[in-house]
Amino acid sequence: MIATMIARYMASMTVAYLLGSIPWGLILAKKMAKVDVREWGSGKVGATNVLRSAGKKAAIISGLLDVLKGSAAVLLAGLIIGKTYAAIGGFGFGPLLAQVLAGLAAVAGHNWSIFLGFRGGSGVATFFGGWFALFPMVALLGGEVLVLGAASTLFMSLGSIAGVVGTYAVVVPLTIFSGLPIEYLVYALVGTGMIIYTHRGNIQRLLAGKELKLGQKVDRAVPVPVQE
Repeated sequence: MIATMIARYMASMTVAYLLGSIPWGLILAKKMAKVDVREWGSGKVGATNVLRSAGKKAAIISGLLDVLKGSAAVLLAGLIIGKTYAAIGGFGFGPLLAQVLAGLAAVAGHNWSIFLGFRGGSGVATFFGGWFALFPMVALLGGEVLVLGAASTLFMSLGSIAGVVGTYAVVVPLTIFSGLPIEYLVYALVGTGMIIYTHRGNIQRLLAGKELKLGQKVDRAVPVPVQE
């Protein structure tokens, strides 16, 4: 039973990582605008950089597909694990933990895609996609913080960081006082950590006053060097 459970966990996480690794932003920008988003702006393949380099339509579609990657990873993990449950040393392995790990694997795939030499995006859309499959209310609350933060400051990076941190801030009291599964707290904590890490360049540019605002486009004739 334990060996079977471990195999299913590994399978669900592998599928989730590969699903998350699909660089929809890169694919759509090349197809719709003949642009390689890795050569422009932040060099990332997420919707924000697609917006600046390839336009609104490509950005909207790629953003939605990135959200779906997170949701699909969580749902597929549930199907792979089924109702199987095992305990090792008092720690339980069941469908919910598998779904949380799959969601995180999808975020990791988006951020460090095997198809892009372990580079990618920032993982925000995929992270919230996982929340929509796990607990939609949290996704909506965190998404609202993101939108308000981005709209009020015009910095998508700042809104994204506020959104994921706000999500974690919501999950903590829900876990303590409302009995929310601890697995959700793990997803919030690890996912937030990964996303803040991938925004380290944005944070540096924000502090230096060099971060691009929403609506600002990158001059395609003069590529902006990617900052690590």
